[in-house]
Amino acid sequence: MPENQMHMFGGLWTDEKLKMIRRYLRGYTTALKKKPFNLTYIDAFAGTRYREKTTSASDDQLLLSYMSEQEPQDFLDGSARIALQTKPPFHRYVFVEQKESRFQELMHLKTDFPDLADRIHAVKADCNDFLQAQCAKWDTKNDRAVLFLDPYGMQIDWTTIEAIAATRSIDVWILFPLGIAVNRLLRRDGKIPPSWRARLDRLFGTPDWFERFYDCEKSGLFDEDMRFTKSATFDSILRFYNDRLGAVFAGVAPNPRMLSNSTGNPLFLLCFAVANPEPRAKELALRIAEHILESRT
Repeated sequence: MPENQMHMFGGLWTDEKLKMIRRYLRGYTTALKKKPFNLTYIDAFAGTRYREKTTSASDDQLLLSYMSEQEPQDFLDGSARIALQTKPPFHRYVFVEQKESRFQELMHLKTDFPDLADRIHAVKADCNDFLQAQCAKWDTKNDRAVLFLDPYGMQIDWTTIEAIAATRSIDVWILFPLGIAVNRLLRRDGKIPPSWRARLDRLFGTPDWFERFYDCEKSGLFDEDMRFTKSATFDSILRFYNDRLGAVFAGVAPNPRMLSNSTGNPLFLLCFAVANPEPRAKELALRIAEHILESRT
């Protein structure tokens, strides 16, 4: 396989992530195969068609990639092909990719999967712009979808999360940069640069994260005498983000999976949320997702 037609990824945690996505997609289309809905799979950071088996990168290298919002080669995956291999199939596949070279690679999926060619739609666009526009005109009555948000950095705006939840008919898997980005931006002394604060505000949809993640001690009469100490842990960040999702979605899996590197340090959080408030649909989606997140096989 030519080098420019494949992506490398970050290790066993990527296998773990994609295995869970594969299982959910299979369960989703099976559960809804006799329902009168148009089923769509949306991959908002589709990358290219292939992924290389393994590579290595230090956490510092990965953080630099996240902070620059460049797509590190170590994090690109084969989720598009996994979705196209799902049986029963979806009625429509939407693959979003902003980078021109990767977008061109996605166009080859029609050749790779000729039986599904008329269902495949590759879109060159910014993820936030595209999703917000699509969600604003979503047909809640007839359309159902699974959305995979697997960003290369902290690109997902909370306004996009809110737009997805407002459709009342999309299930979403979100790869949240728990350890590789968010926790490392939370400086121990609370002296967080304005640009970092703005990015975290955009990610969480509120500045309240600061009060949740820092203890404050006043050593004098003035605000300048305020001293902050980081109290955030991986668990408290997990709970805060899951609570934020729960504030806008009909249901959220209470057991998001921490994905760790080879030394056991958490890198990401794989979260699941369902927008459909209909009790039976919500309970079924959550039951499947919670089982997958809990399973280690």
